[in-house]
This record gives sequence, C-alpha cells and structure tokens, in this order.
Amino acid sequence: MRQDGPTILLSAGEPSGDLHGAAVAAALRRRWPGARLFGLGGPLMAEAGVELLEDVRRLAVMGFVEVASRLPFFVRLLRRVRREMVRRGTDLVVPIDYPGFNLRLARAARRAGVPVLYYIAPQVWAWHRSRCRQLAANTDALAVVLPFEERIFREAGARAVFVGHPLLDAAPVAVTREAFCQRLGLDPGAPVLALFPGSRAQEVRRHLRVFEEAAQRVRETYPAVQPVIAASRTLPLELYGETPFPLVDDSRALLAHARAALVKSGTGTLEAALAGTPLVIAYRAHPLTFWLARRLVQVPRIGLVNLVAGETVAPEYLQDEATPEALARAVLPLVVDGEARQRMLEGLTRVRASLAPRADGAGSVADRVAQLAAELLAA
Repeated sequence: MRQDGPTILLSAGEPSGDLHGAAVAAALRRRWPGARLFGLGGPLMAEAGVELLEDVRRLAVMGFVEVASRLPFFVRLLRRVRREMVRRGTDLVVPIDYPGFNLRLARAARRAGVPVLYYIAPQVWAWHRSRCRQLAANTDALAVVLPFEERIFREAGARAVFVGHPLLDAAPVAVTREAFCQRLGLDPGAPVLALFPGSRAQEVRRHLRVFEEAAQRVRETYPAVQPVIAASRTLPLELYGETPFPLVDDSRALLAHARAALVKSGTGTLEAALAGTPLVIAYRAHPLTFWLARRLVQVPRIGLVNLVAGETVAPEYLQDEATPEALARAVLPLVVDGEARQRMLEGLTRVRASLAPRADGAGSVADRVAQLAAELLAA
C-alpha cells in the first residue's frame, strides 16, 4: 500500500449497491484522503470519488433466464475488471451484494492474491448452505447486514461481522407530509398507499400493473385511499407508461407518509419496516426462473422482513398467488386501525431493533466497513 493510501476496487451492480457503496467510499476517504477508488457503480459512487469502469444501469438484471441472456457481456466485463485490478496494483477488493458477478470477482481477486472484504454478503444460505463454505474460501472478511447471517457464515468458516443494516444510517425524512402531498396533488388528510414494483426494468414490468389493479380494488372499498408509485431514479419514466397514479422518486418520503404499502420482495420490505409502514409482499418472476427457484430455495419465507423476524410479520404472495384480488384483500386491514395493523406494527418494531448492531462506538455502518478494511490492509 502506498503512503498516501490504498488502491481499492469497489463493485456494485444495482441502485441499492450504488447507494451503500457511496457511503463506504466516503468512509474510506475519511480514513485515507489519498485513497484511489475505482470499480463498478452508479452516479452516487461516482460523486463519492469512485472512478467507474461500468455504470449500474447496464448491470441490473436478475433471474436465471434474464442473466443467461446477457452472459457474454458479463464474461467480458469480468475480464476487463480483472485486468484493471492487476494493472492498478489493487490493495483490496470490496464486492457489494450483486452475487452473480461479485462472487466470480471475489474468486478472481483471491487467486491474484488481493484481499477481499465482501459487504452485504450474498444470500447463498437461501439457496444452498454449502455455498457458504465456498464464499468463506473466497473472502478474507464478510461485513454482513442481517443479524442471523453472522452465525451462519462463521459456522461455514468465514470471518463474518454483523455491522448493522445500512438503511439505519439514512438521514431522517425532511419533507413534511403537507409538502409531500402538495407536490403530488394529494389530500394530506387522506391515507396514502405506497406501491413499490421494484427497481429493475423487468421487475416493474411484472409487478406494476398488478399493483395498480390491486390499488384500484382497495379504492373501491376505501375511495379516500391515494395510491402513489415509487419510481426508480435509474429507470426511464416511459417504462411506467400511462399510470392512473402519481409517481415519486423519493421512496423514503413515500414510506414515511404512507399508511400501508404493496412491496416487491427485496430490500424495500426492510425500508418499509424501518419506516414503520405495514406492508404486503409480492413477487412475480419469469416462469422458468420461478420454477427453478422453488426447487433451490431452502428458506420458508422470501421477504427479508420475515426472514429477520423469524416469523411471518408481513404476508407474502408469490407468482400466480400475487393477483390484484389477493393483494387488495391483504392490504385492506392495514389501511384502517385494528388488530391486524397493530400486530404488524409491533412486528416491524421488533425487526428494526434486530437490524441495529451492538453498540461499539464505531459510528455508521459504512464506518464499520472501513474499519474492517483497515484491519485487512494492516494484516
């Protein structure tokens, strides 16, 4: 490592990874102002001083079928990143989630003798526990963000540290309800139903219309309900088409002011939990992807909020079960005060407490990751 700081490769392949990667990049810069940061990411990482080799907007795909169709692109990209890693004399590689690509990058880095700190470990425990041992063999440390992962990966032989979930570090929502509703032409006194169809193009295509129809059915019972769609900042507005409901790209403000939410399974379920917003989880995939997943997944639930809780806090509807009728029936009890809403609010409070790390004075989650990086570089 040079005296002015290390050369670090960060690799994120999705908008959420770009967000968390930017926080880590800033923490690394606070520790080493002269650090040279490069890799894969998006506009937030670029703003934080990461030299981008590729933008996340070209990387965000999911599902067996969708990934297979772009395999040649990812093979070429891995070769390119590997060459840059060696050419620049990289001191540390920090993969961030995005397992389809980053697991291969981690293996390539270890073969080249470069230490690997994997942040937001891939959820291989959901597919096959033996993959946990493979991940342990290809990393020097894992900064895990779900509390139960620390034990799972340590049992597999990894140096795993629960650093807390990065969503906990987000600044409080500043926009008031009145300002939020005025911006969208909503009634501040009426309930808002948040619709989160996903952050990838294929997710939006599979979930948006179903969520819209479910919201229309909710309005048939409660006409005052105001549905609002969470639009991804990395996707073109044209993707959402002619929608009957307003779009907003501030997902945290939407959840803060929503009475309830329909959420595509993923990190959005934890965002809802941290906002204290009751939710219903849905997931629809390519039929072949879903068929394969049903045979490979080894966990009883798919929603992260339920996995963290160890119980079904929020109802889940998968594939053909995720109909407008079923989703509307599940949301209706959450819009009004009652036992179902109160029970879920209590469950979400428990989830929030579980996501917080043990008090150690280390600062933010990103600062804990930077501390792990420093320990690896000093070894």
